[in-house]
Amino acid sequence: MRILLVEDDELIGRGIVTGLHQHGIAVHHVATAAQAEAIHTENSFDALVLDLGLPDQDGMELLATLRAIEPQMPVLILTARDAIEHRLKGLHAGADDYMIKPFDLRELAARLHALIRRTQGRAAQVIAAGPLRLDPESGMAWLRGEPVALSRREVDLLAHLASADGRWVPPDVLNERLYGLGEDIGSNALNVHIHNIRRKLGAEMIETARGLGYRLGWRQ
Repeated sequence: MRILLVEDDELIGRGIVTGLHQHGIAVHHVATAAQAEAIHTENSFDALVLDLGLPDQDGMELLATLRAIEPQMPVLILTARDAIEHRLKGLHAGADDYMIKPFDLRELAARLHALIRRTQGRAAQVIAAGPLRLDPESGMAWLRGEPVALSRREVDLLAHLASADGRWVPPDVLNERLYGLGEDIGSNALNVHIHNIRRKLGAEMIETARGLGYRLGWRQ
């Protein structure tokens, strides 16, 4: 699991990064709305943890911007604004959850895991990309109507690329999503999976760009 944390308090940010890492969650921490927008255009995240009191823009405005770009990404607001009006405004604006500072890191980790499970449940549907049909839940795939045997990791890799909606996904992000934080990853493991997918589905299935990563060659 990989999340984007937007928190301008450096001490709180470092604490969240360290604490969530212990729960198997990788965190990319930025301190401003501008940094969040920039990193979000180049990377794919499983969820967003958002403080509202940012130095360059109100967090609610950033929420609206990122929601327009990626409407399915789970968003958890983490803020000191504790009035019921603030909570309702955040939830109505598109946040999936709302936590008040101070908070318990164990609860934050549990809520993030729950949010992502619910999102994955909503996304459990057949992916259509060019002549490919892929069912991530069952692991079944069809190319031009004919069944194709894919490994679980190959299915997961294609599903992660599809969720990026045409954006380039860096190799380290794919490795984190396929293997998590604690598993020993061979240096050539990702290349082997991509080679096998291209052999089964065609070389055009996955595009590669030096310095950018990978994306689906067939658009959804």
